[in-house]
Amino acid sequence: MTHGPIMLDLEGFELTNDERELIVHPLVGGIILFTRNYRDPSQLEYLIRSIRELRPEILIAVDHEGGRVQRFRDGFTRIPPMACLGALFMNDPEAALELAWDTGWLMASELLAYGLDFTFAPVLDLDYGNSDVIGDRAFSGRPEIVTRLADALIEGLHEAGMPAIGKHFPGHGYVAADSHIDLPVDVRPFSEIDEHCLKPFTALCPLLDGVMPAHVIYEKVAPEPAGFSPYWLKDILRRQLGFKGVIFSDDLGMAGAAATGDYSARAYAALGAGCDMILVCNDREGALQVIDALADYEFSPRSVQRLSALSVLSRPTLDALDADPRYNRVADQLEALV
Repeated sequence: MTHGPIMLDLEGFELTNDERELIVHPLVGGIILFTRNYRDPSQLEYLIRSIRELRPEILIAVDHEGGRVQRFRDGFTRIPPMACLGALFMNDPEAALELAWDTGWLMASELLAYGLDFTFAPVLDLDYGNSDVIGDRAFSGRPEIVTRLADALIEGLHEAGMPAIGKHFPGHGYVAADSHIDLPVDVRPFSEIDEHCLKPFTALCPLLDGVMPAHVIYEKVAPEPAGFSPYWLKDILRRQLGFKGVIFSDDLGMAGAAATGDYSARAYAALGAGCDMILVCNDREGALQVIDALADYEFSPRSVQRLSALSVLSRPTLDALDADPRYNRVADQLEALV
């Protein structure tokens, strides 16, 4: 079965009967896990095994950046916020870059060992000091530092065998409003965005396997949020920057997406703008509306190819990680920074 264009969430620690039916639906190509889906390592193993038994090829993702956005904690290495690596970089760039690489490798290795395919990371936003939703999730407020540290972290993800998904294109850090509960508007001209927020995306596009755009309107550039904008996704990201990987929508249930219309309108707008996969989370009724609306949707073969390229080819075992001196050394380093 090919990868459909919809990524859904789950209610709890185990699959419900309704979720079992949704997972095998041909329009569903991915599952994203949240904190509510994690109790302990053995429960997570059972949940993922249950999903794989139904759909071995389905993509399983999580937001596991570190800091306040780390869905699995007990039994996993605590990852510090990426701003800690930015602070270290100011004092010792070489040590920060080495630790960023090792952080990507360890973070990916743990998730892969449990059967996940990727985390939505790294964050490529800049920290301007006025966005609570971004804040210390960003490496730095300086694009050149974000680029170098994210580059190293991506190399670590790739070393472990995990795709890298950069977010939130073309940059969420300048606006104060949180797109989870509001529709942020960035008032800067394209030239200023290009000079600052776009720099990490421009530099790292060849390394990124996926990109997630922001639910932010850049009003002097395009009238719709970036994730629903053909200009941002097709003209800038695909054509100008030459990005070849998967474009994921941010969650269509967020307030920043609501101005686009009901769930059906959001789904069509995101896919029409250039997204390959759309996330519909925390609203099962909305997800069912999207599935019904896309019943006759002709999914792009190129999108199917891009999504298939995210499938993981090999995974470490938990026993192998526990016996790996590098893993234990890096885990101790990271725990000391939390």
